[in-house]
Amino acid sequence: MMDATLAADPAIFSHIRIVLSMVVSLGIARLLAGVAKFVQHPGRKRPYFVHLLWAVSLLLSMLDFWWWEFSLSQLRTWRFETYFFIVAYAALFYFLCALLFPDDLAEYEGYRDYFMSRRKWFFGLLAATYVVDVIDTLIKGREHLAAQGHEYPIRAIVFVLLCLLAARTASERFHAVFATVALAYHVSWILRLHDVMHL
Repeated sequence: MMDATLAADPAIFSHIRIVLSMVVSLGIARLLAGVAKFVQHPGRKRPYFVHLLWAVSLLLSMLDFWWWEFSLSQLRTWRFETYFFIVAYAALFYFLCALLFPDDLAEYEGYRDYFMSRRKWFFGLLAATYVVDVIDTLIKGREHLAAQGHEYPIRAIVFVLLCLLAARTASERFHAVFATVALAYHVSWILRLHDVMHL
């Protein structure tokens, strides 16, 4: 029987990245195809700005996830459960994309009606990504977790709580503010995390 633990090897990480890239690519393709429908058929279903803000935020999340997962190359050993966990994390993003842009909207008046009716699923899964992200960071090592600073765990806790609140409330004002602030914060987080503006 094959050993459950595999020693660090660039080929192993490359193999795992291929699977991750397929799952993330499917999610990105789903988002882009969904947004393209607004251009292709502008008169069919009117876009809902809260829904679009989450689509942009989710796209940024997947790009950030894919870039940051390169840190997995530093793992000294790989086990099947670690591999399974990372792929499941990527699959969460795909499910979120599929929820934002369903195959059919025939049962709904439009994207606003659809988004509000599926908000418990969407925000429940979105909250799960923040919890899973903390576990993912721990997998890379306690030093890696500590290097994220104090903002990282606070960010995770606050967003989980806000997602749970968003799942419960149908207030359009709350959803508009939450989506706007979340996107602005996410852009700020990525710029600071990856030192994008550093010259």
